[in-house]
Amino acid sequence: MNDAQPPGPTDLAAVVAGIAQTNELLQRVLAKVSTTPSIHAVFADAGYVYAAVGRLVAGTEDRRTVDLDAEGLIEAFIDKARTIFPDSRLLRVYWYDGARRRLHTTEQQRIAELPDVKVRLGNLNANNQQKGVDSLIRTDLETLARHRAISDAVLIGGDEDLVSAVEAAQGYGARVHLWGIEAVTGRNQADPLLWEVDSQRTFDLEFCKPYVTRRPVVYETYGDPVGGSGVRPGREDVRFVGARIAAQWLLERGRETLAELLPGHPYLPGSTDQELLVEAEGLLQHSLRGHADLRRALRDGFWDHLQAQL
Repeated sequence: MNDAQPPGPTDLAAVVAGIAQTNELLQRVLAKVSTTPSIHAVFADAGYVYAAVGRLVAGTEDRRTVDLDAEGLIEAFIDKARTIFPDSRLLRVYWYDGARRRLHTTEQQRIAELPDVKVRLGNLNANNQQKGVDSLIRTDLETLARHRAISDAVLIGGDEDLVSAVEAAQGYGARVHLWGIEAVTGRNQADPLLWEVDSQRTFDLEFCKPYVTRRPVVYETYGDPVGGSGVRPGREDVRFVGARIAAQWLLERGRETLAELLPGHPYLPGSTDQELLVEAEGLLQHSLRGHADLRRALRDGFWDHLQAQL
């Protein structure tokens, strides 16, 4: 004989109250999840970028014979990621390179000074080969994914050794997107890496060409050489030129066209940034390539005028 008694009114009320409390807790969790922004980060193997871009644009993988506008290319990557992940916030760009005794070169120092960019260095052996870069990428990817610091990872590289980094990040729920540079022939990314990632994207010659030149470099605009023996302009001079170009573009292109740039502040689309750079070099008669502080001053002047007028 079963002596269990049916639940009384008090017991039912407690059950209902418990269900209501659970539902309220779930609603709070869902509300928090729905308002938590997605975050992405870019992990770029500089050795791969230099070799692939140099081969595609200049016909050589020798970094000593190629000038790469790393700042411009990194900003183009940032701009592209912003269009692909419109509802996501950039954590930062990780730029992995090699250096002897892990001491920054002058170029690497300039890149490290860029906003939203962190330079991570492996060793460079006697044959100028990077050592330890893949392990750095894996550590950063896995750590950020494990702590839920990123939801999407953009990986720019081609080495098969990066497969373990992809698997580690995916194991913690992050999506990994492989970006590469168009190969002249065949592929410049390992097949196992291509098979493992969540999506793939390749940048062609037209995208890469503005950022690469063969040495020695003589930039020419408005018929006169740029970046020769002229005196380095000051930040205020460059800032003024940025504002001057903004004023001229407003007259030529119209307010509506330039107003479309405002949501992207403080970044400019890659093509627009290159136009601004080339025009500024022509007015200053001095190359701004490799001078991150002057390029920031140029953009600051451009944005100051644009925002004041719009």
